[in-house]
Amino acid sequence: MNALIESLAGERFAGFLDAGGPVVAILLVASVVALAFVLVKLWQLWQLRVTDVRPAEQALELFHGGDSEAAIRHAEATPNPAARAVARGIRGLRSGVPEATVREEVVRYGNATIQSLRQGLRPLEVIGALAPLLGLLGTVMGMIRAFQALEEAGSQVDPAILSGGIWEALLTTAVGLAVAIPVVAALNWLETRVERVAHRMDDAVTRLFTGQLMTPAPREKAADAEPASQ
Repeated sequence: MNALIESLAGERFAGFLDAGGPVVAILLVASVVALAFVLVKLWQLWQLRVTDVRPAEQALELFHGGDSEAAIRHAEATPNPAARAVARGIRGLRSGVPEATVREEVVRYGNATIQSLRQGLRPLEVIGALAPLLGLLGTVMGMIRAFQALEEAGSQVDPAILSGGIWEALLTTAVGLAVAIPVVAALNWLETRVERVAHRMDDAVTRLFTGQLMTPAPREKAADAEPASQ
């Protein structure tokens, strides 16, 4: 029974490819390639723990609390890009490197990380843009073949010739849209995640260098306490 079902499924798939022609075959290959890129990007984002904001937050709290060594250990214990950027900044500040140089190094690391996350998005963009056009191309080619068959039939016109050709032509458009829609949706979602990672890295690094502005300086505290003692 299973063999019969597999045989029928194989015959239907072969008929599907035969009806759609080479355009459908190209679109199916493109869909497999797009799926591979999406899975790779999802795996990369999962490995980097991009949704975990706690390590960077806790590292910043420890650093501004005066425990820079614990802050570095906490930030380097995770592959999260924001936490890693904070760790680089803290190490640079602890080693006495000028703040401007530390900022440049952290920005360089951030740009390299974002560029790595963006790799693979361009092919998805190309597939999402070309899939509907390939489907339209298949439709035009199918319509041309249908009208050629209609012309060859001459006076013995059979409506089935034209209707069958149109059905085969529209099949490529449907396949093109079926490939493009999920690819474009996945691309937009991935781009949103990458932009969010970039924003979190920028926010964490900015707070690393400006966090002391959030608390009053020791002299200000002492000045505020003098009137109270009098």
